[in-house]
Amino acid sequence: MLSCKPSTLRVLVVDDHELTRLTLQLAFSSQKNIQVVGLASNGKEAVEMVKTCHPDVIVLDLQMPVMDGWSASCKIKDISPNTQIIAYSSVEEKYFQETKAMSNVDAFCRKDAPTNQLVGLIKQLGEDARNF
Repeated sequence: MLSCKPSTLRVLVVDDHELTRLTLQLAFSSQKNIQVVGLASNGKEAVEMVKTCHPDVIVLDLQMPVMDGWSASCKIKDISPNTQIIAYSSVEEKYFQETKAMSNVDAFCRKDAPTNQLVGLIKQLGEDARNF
């Protein structure tokens, strides 16, 4: 694995759809100062990867098999409280707001949002993670 500069944001992508994971990895790899440090297909894998990859920001699907994003977010925050989590989902934001209190996510991004919106959110939350 390549060493990254201190200014590089470390991102973990978690989604049960392989095409989504690979598309996000490709989109982020073209960004300056963003490094994808891991890809996980469910919440359980994500929790394990947080221990080894130490991401600044996690793009986390909410609806996955094995362990969903809601459960994973709680476990991840127990391990790494400063890691910022973006709930990346196709659920309506109004439902997200109702259940946000039950999880430990820091932001929400719909899957149909423009890529630059998700990238901007990663950069914003990455700065928040560094300021802790």
